[in-house]
Amino acid sequence: MECGITGAYANGTSAAGGILADVRTERSPSKAGLHVNFKEKGEVKEKREKFLTAKYGNHQMSLIRKRLAVEMWLYEELKKLYETQKVDSNEEVEVDIDELLDMDSDEERRRHLHALLINAKKSQNDVKKFINDLLDKAKTL
Repeated sequence: MECGITGAYANGTSAAGGILADVRTERSPSKAGLHVNFKEKGEVKEKREKFLTAKYGNHQMSLIRKRLAVEMWLYEELKKLYETQKVDSNEEVEVDIDELLDMDSDEERRRHLHALLINAKKSQNDVKKFINDLLDKAKTL
């Protein structure tokens, strides 16, 4: 038995135009009404915010946690010194730990903190205790 496509058939149709065309029309229904809708990605990108994240090593994360703990302690203690839930804008005190660490001596740090905390509502003994505790914690950073 021999398989192949001849150039013409008995009814006069060619193999390329006749049989294949008939098979295509029998197997596939009309798809004129079917279509696919895609959402434009431009709309999605406008709504999505981009964030940059970094992965730190264990040692670096330990330092970050330690620094954060000192800053949270500092914030809570300042609220206690000024006897308020939130430091008022006219009594806003900003203690910069980096600035303290850059100073040369503890005495210089003490003078700087006393000048910042001059309007504290608590007693001077409480302020001195706060300053000593802050300097101790700053040395660990």
